Amino acid sequence: MKQREQFASRLGFILISAGCAIGLGNVYRFPIITGAYGGAIFVLIYLGFLFLLGLPVMCCELAVGRGSRCSIGGSFDALEGPRGKWHLWKYAGIGGNYLLMMCYTVITGWMILYFWKYLTGSVSSVTDPVQMKAIFGAMAGSPWQCVIGSSIAVILGLAVCSLGLQKGVERITKGMMLVLFALMIGLAVYAFTLDGAGAGLKFYLIPSVKNIEHAGLGKVINAAMGQAFFTLSLGMGNIAVFGSYIGRDRSLPGEAVTIIGLDTFVALMSGLIIFPAYYTYNDAMIEGEGGPLFLFNTLTCIFNNMPAGRLVGTLFFLFMTFAAMSTVIAVFENIMSFWLEKTDLPRPAVALINVGAMLVLALPAAFSSNIMSGFTVFGMTVDSLEDYAVSNLILPIGSLIYVLFCTNRYGWGWNKFLAEVNTGDGLKLPRWLRPYMAYVLPAVIVAVLVLSLV
Repeated sequence: MKQREQFASRLGFILISAGCAIGLGNVYRFPIITGAYGGAIFVLIYLGFLFLLGLPVMCCELAVGRGSRCSIGGSFDALEGPRGKWHLWKYAGIGGNYLLMMCYTVITGWMILYFWKYLTGSVSSVTDPVQMKAIFGAMAGSPWQCVIGSSIAVILGLAVCSLGLQKGVERITKGMMLVLFALMIGLAVYAFTLDGAGAGLKFYLIPSVKNIEHAGLGKVINAAMGQAFFTLSLGMGNIAVFGSYIGRDRSLPGEAVTIIGLDTFVALMSGLIIFPAYYTYNDAMIEGEGGPLFLFNTLTCIFNNMPAGRLVGTLFFLFMTFAAMSTVIAVFENIMSFWLEKTDLPRPAVALINVGAMLVLALPAAFSSNIMSGFTVFGMTVDSLEDYAVSNLILPIGSLIYVLFCTNRYGWGWNKFLAEVNTGDGLKLPRWLRPYMAYVLPAVIVAVLVLSLV
């Protein structure tokens, strides 16, 4: 067997694992649903679900990775019994990684293109929301712009992975994540100086029963549970592969808490940037917009109404590019590790093969907002269908499989899982938690799956 690579430092493991979880959803989806579902009181409920749901699932995935010393391609095979069928999930799991990158690299390309637009000043003078919407429409409606953007994301991501775990993935992602945190703090400090900062922070940080009554308690709980579950991107082996690269000197619950803490930090900081800006320049808001439209139309107009709009916009989309690329690199590393375990090819060759494959596989999503915009499946465009399949099917099913595998005697088994997860110094997972993880948590995951489908 090939010698398993390892991280050079614990900081590298923490930042890269956090980078896998940190993505675009932390930055624009979290503030949007926070605003729609009650502000501060939604945040409190979300944090509770994050640790009730996300923490135990992450412990399972990290333990499977470290216990097997394999990616999703071989982790279940190494730990299951002789008649086990858990390893069949590796095909859906690795397929989910490719499916995610097919649409995610296109959106990452949009971030890169808007960073360039702000850097060159081509959009920084536009303050009319309708005109800004037309600019975004022209970009998304241009096949060649979408292909160029996604190609840059694919080539950069796989080029980093081709350099190796320590020299490429760890060194570059670690620096990128540290710059990302610095950018967020700087933008948040600037947002605090805006006229509407007080009102925005009050809505965001001070719980109000009135706000939750307006949104509806049931909807708030469902939205918080869904956001907490999906924000960590668990279930496809992306966290497990980084668990396979670390030693046994530290227990895994403490590492999981740190990773989730950094992921939550980015989400909360995004709110500290966006809510003061929104309450100051809400005349730039186009009502009813969410997702990419909120990011590329509303926030850009808010930035352009600021005195230092071009600088803020440039830094914001640089931060967005780093947030997106951290996920791209992490997922590509999982794909690379799968190939390295299943073939005798060196990293550069695997990277080159996957560059060619991903450039082709990303084309349907790149074309879904332009020349293929009229093509739909179940009423969804290609990129929406790809995102829906990953978020609503593969992630929850995969998380359910990891939890059952670690707690069920027909899988790895609770005792072996507990021994692995608690090996090393640090926070321990208590034995009495088994009934919750073996029965309650799977039921909650199934409920999340059903609700997301309905």
